[in-house]
Amino acid sequence: MARIPVPRWSVRSRILAVILIVTALGMSASGFTAYLVQRDRVVSGLDTELLASVEAARGIVTGESTATAGTSAEVPALDSTPFTTVEAALSAVMQRLVPGRYESSVALIDGAARFIPGTDIAFHLEDDPEFIARVASEGERGEVTLGTAVTTVGTLRYVAVPVTVEGDEALGVYVTAVDAQRAVDEVGGAFLTYAGLALLSLVAIGGVGWFVAGRLLAPIRRLSETASRITAEDVSERIPVNGRDDVSALTETVNAMLDRIDEALTSQRQLLDDVRHELKTPITIVRGHLELLDPSKADDVAATRNLAIDELDRMTELVDDIDALARVERHEVLTEPVDVADLTRQVFTKVQGIAGREWVLDSVADVVAPVSSSRITQAWVQLADNAAKYATEGTPIRLGSTAYAGSVEFWVADSGPGIPVDSQKRISERFGRADTGRGIAGSGLGLPIVAAIARAHGGYVSLTSTREGSRFGIVVPTVANDAPPPPAHGFLAPEADHEAAAAASTER
Repeated sequence: MARIPVPRWSVRSRILAVILIVTALGMSASGFTAYLVQRDRVVSGLDTELLASVEAARGIVTGESTATAGTSAEVPALDSTPFTTVEAALSAVMQRLVPGRYESSVALIDGAARFIPGTDIAFHLEDDPEFIARVASEGERGEVTLGTAVTTVGTLRYVAVPVTVEGDEALGVYVTAVDAQRAVDEVGGAFLTYAGLALLSLVAIGGVGWFVAGRLLAPIRRLSETASRITAEDVSERIPVNGRDDVSALTETVNAMLDRIDEALTSQRQLLDDVRHELKTPITIVRGHLELLDPSKADDVAATRNLAIDELDRMTELVDDIDALARVERHEVLTEPVDVADLTRQVFTKVQGIAGREWVLDSVADVVAPVSSSRITQAWVQLADNAAKYATEGTPIRLGSTAYAGSVEFWVADSGPGIPVDSQKRISERFGRADTGRGIAGSGLGLPIVAAIARAHGGYVSLTSTREGSRFGIVVPTVANDAPPPPAHGFLAPEADHEAAAAASTER
């Protein structure tokens, strides 16, 4: 069953959508809360107005004013003293109390509407028999009643006050009411105005947010465009960095990643070119002798066989060295605190097995360094093997370790002819040698392996060479994460980014 493609939203659109949704929710919650609070205030204000009307009526019929405590239960019924009849008292109240906007009133005697306001009013309470019957029934209880009623004219908030006169058996009820729905509708109208303004604000926020998000995400778009143009053949393009924010930091990180990829691809191409070049010679030699081989001559067959085996051994050694170099460059070494003096004596014991040379243990550094003893031994023995190949016959080869401020150097010094200045660049290249005409065997990968081990320890390979001899060393820090100082006389010393030193360490 085919999958339905899901539309992809850009980051810009999603950011804007989140901003608008959060803003809309915040505005809605704030507006709705304000509406509820204001509505409660309006209703509370209506009750205050109704109870004030009760006090005004009391002042008319009694000539006194009793402060309203705020609840209908605390407001006593009107007991007329100046008037001799309920009708006279209610008539005086209706004449002197004029209903306000959205208000109306009515006076009942024995359950029937007797007086209504003489001015224009918003609605007539006497037109709703059910409401009249309700307030008349509440008046019979002899208590002031504050309530809400749904009538034919709308939802009313009202107060019903019983009126009695001593000597008059008639029961009067003074009723004043406010159209609560209209008062609340005014709050609703204000809320609708707020909603309209909030909608306009959302549109404005959307426009500004779209513009700002576009500006902020512009580096990411350039990053995507640049990444789409980069191929394995050309990774030289970089993304311009503008500003100092998180996006700029991301751009710098991507540029650094591209630098590493470029370096890795360059190193890979160089290695492949070098391997192809180095393997081409033995293959050509073996093929040429096989083509000229005379199977009928046993001596010719034996000589060709021995030559082919020798060339295959050389290719095997080359492949092993390439594999060792790749493994060292790919993986960080596991370090532990190592006594440099003990390590120096162990390596000196091992190199004495290289026959035909006089080995001299020179200085021994009495320090502890965080290193991999097996890897340092591998690199140190490689330097000793190189010195044994190139040193002048009959001269001693010195080996030792020297402590500096914050670093230690594992070194080997010979008394050979030295390395000419114009050859030092060549030996810094893979498969490079200072003298290719002396018939000295080797893959040309010894020093690259040494340099890779030194880099894995945060160090580098040093070289001091004169006509009296050469001194190679592996300089590593004695404190974890510290960079070792450059040597006084340097070759393969670390540059600002330590990359030049990495490329320079190769076999003589």
